[in-house]
Formats: sequence, structure tokens, C-alpha cells
Amino acid sequence: MPLLVMKFGGTSVADLSRIKNAAEKVKREVARGYDVIVIVSAMSGKTNELVGWVEQTSPLYDAREYDAVVASGENVTAGLMALTLQEMDVPARSWQGWQVPINTTSQHAAARFMSIPRDNIDAKFAEGFKVAVVAGFQGLSHEGRVTTLGRGGSDTTAVAFAAAFAAERCDIYTDVDGIYTTDPRISPKARKLDKIAFEEMLELASLGAKVLQTRSVELAMRYKVRLRVLSSFEDTDDNSGTLVCDEDEIMESKVVSGVAYSRDEAKLTLVTVEDRPGVASAIFGPLSEAGVNVDMIVQNISEKDYDEAHPGAVTDMTFSCPVNQVARAKKAMEDARSAGKINYEDLVVDTDVAKISVVGIGMRSHAGVAARMFEALAAENINIKVISTSEIKISVLIDRKYMELAVQALHDAFELEKVA
Repeated sequence: MPLLVMKFGGTSVADLSRIKNAAEKVKREVARGYDVIVIVSAMSGKTNELVGWVEQTSPLYDAREYDAVVASGENVTAGLMALTLQEMDVPARSWQGWQVPINTTSQHAAARFMSIPRDNIDAKFAEGFKVAVVAGFQGLSHEGRVTTLGRGGSDTTAVAFAAAFAAERCDIYTDVDGIYTTDPRISPKARKLDKIAFEEMLELASLGAKVLQTRSVELAMRYKVRLRVLSSFEDTDDNSGTLVCDEDEIMESKVVSGVAYSRDEAKLTLVTVEDRPGVASAIFGPLSEAGVNVDMIVQNISEKDYDEAHPGAVTDMTFSCPVNQVARAKKAMEDARSAGKINYEDLVVDTDVAKISVVGIGMRSHAGVAARMFEALAAENINIKVISTSEIKISVLIDRKYMELAVQALHDAFELEKVA
């Protein structure tokens, strides 16, 4: 039988009525001839509640017990979904991560997939079961302990199952009806995309778009899993939502496909760092060890012999990171200076910035995208603090107060409301 993977997020299974609504969608696919693997998240708000209980009980908690508690939310949803399907006369069985088993690394709260053996679920399908309801977000370490994959991990679970079982498609049901050219809450002109390339979606996800977890898109791109993002709350058909697919499936695309933003960014500048071989390693090594996710990096042109007391070439090194990691970054730099690994005059921190990005595979073959972007921002008197580029992306840091204005200006400048 052809196989389909369907994933339902927390808002899609927030209560019993929504679980029933999701089950109706599964039943429809079974009626069309599919065997279905359903991946479920915890009911909306439940994971936050469980995390809160852990932190109240043990502020310096054992990560293994954290995973044991937090993974329970998905187990409840899986059981309820299977029961609901059974009440609809759909043969279904629920599966916790250890029962599949979903084999992962032992990095608790941030585990990664190692393998998903098919034997147990295939055997149930052979017995006549039509639906396997699998608890997302969790797995099993080689020590036999429950692990979790980090926030948004159910998306990654769904894609991993689609790859392991060679599914025809992986449908991600959520509270939005697809992927838009930008956040519709900021720009009323935002347009839903029918298709978007894996690379574009990966950039958008990593730059702040919340529709799909970045790791899930990476996995889909690696294994060529066709993803479809669509709404749990609307009637859907084969043309609903947005298809995330290989670039070859998209006949013609606009130069820029979307505008992404990240509100919670910080800019840090190390002032008068020695400009010598190995200094970048001395800076970013400790940051990596401290778990700081550095994004944009800019090094100024060296100054020679800037005063008699400090001879030699010096430079300023600027980088960005999530605002909630600033304290960790500052401590890493102070510790590195105390240990004699680096020397700098000052560390200047700006926590009032936002990152705005334009993304599109069409940039590879079209010149002038950067100029058009900068002209649009200049027309709104928005100053750019840092610029970073890749083959299909241009990102800038700006003052946070201009974030929404910048998104609207860029959406208009690239006429994203129009179909290609």
C-alpha cells in the first residue's frame, strides 16, 4: 500500500475536539487507500507546563529525568489519537519512541536520530492495522533511556519517518494554511506560496520563520522528502497548502521568494582585537564551547600602530547571536581574555537590534538584489548595522524599532504579492 506521513502540531491536537478533527483527516486518507503514520505533538501548552514542573522541582535538574517527564506529553496525545481513530472504525495503534524503536544519540533534550527500524510497524501494517500513531519529539538512547529532540522535534520526527518508510509525502498540519512570502501579521500583502524549494525554506526557517523546524527541513532536503504544510482547521485537498520540494519541481520562481525576520537578536563588538593569525579561532572557539549560536560576523579593516602603548595591527570584530545568549557570550569572552587567549579593549553589546533577510534561489542568476534591498531601506531612512550574504540570502541587522517597517518596505520593493 502507498504510505503517507501526517504530522499534527500542538494547536492541532489542543483538546479532544481538535484530536477528533485531526482523526477525520487521517480517516479520509485511509479511505483513499493509504497506510498512514501519524506523528503527534503534545497538546498545546502541555510541554511548557511539564518543563515548568521540572524546573520548579529541580532547578539544576538531571537531563535524563527532564526527558522522561517532558516526553510524556506526546505519549498522551498518541494514545488519545489512536483511541479516537478506533472509535471511527479505523484500525490504529499508538507507539512511543522506545517501542518503534526510534534510536537516537544520548544528548538529552537535543538528541539526534541514528536509525528508525521498520520491522515492528511494518508487522502491524501486515496484520491489518491502517494507522500507526507515533509520539513525536522523542527517542531511545543506546543506554535505554528516553530522549527528546529539542523544541519543534516532532517536525523532524515526521520527516525522519517519511524518509525511513519511503513515504509518498509528509504532510505537516499546523495552525496556518501554508508558507507565506512574509508574516501576514506584519504585511497584509503577504501571499501564500504554492511551492518553495528546500534551500529557500531552510534559509527562511533558520532566519526566523516559525512554520517548520530547521532540522526537519535539512533532513527533508537530504532525503528528498516532499513536504506539504497545510492547515488543520480547513478542508484540504491535494492542492492545499504549500509544497516544499526540490528546485527542479518549480518551473519558474521570483528572484526573491520571501522576507524573514528575527526580533530577538543582539550585536556584540570586540573593540581593538589583535589582528593576527588565529585570533578568530581564539574568539569563536570559546563561544562555540559555551553554546553560543553565532550568526553574522564582520571584521573591520586593520589599523596599524594605533598608539605607542599598543603597537601592532588591531581590528574590531563584530558578531550577532540570540539575545538570550548574550550573558553566555560575554562570560566566554571575559574568560578567554583572563586566560590570555585574546586581548581586547572593550566589548560593546547592542541588544536592541533585529535581523531582516530576503531569500530566493533566483538570486543565483540575477544581479542587483542587494542594491534593490539597500535602496528600499534607505528610502525609509533605516540604517544598516551589519550585512551578511550567501548564494540565496541577504541579511542585515537594523534597529529593532524599524523591523516591521523594513519587512513591509522589502515586501513591496520585490513585489512579492504578485505571482511569478
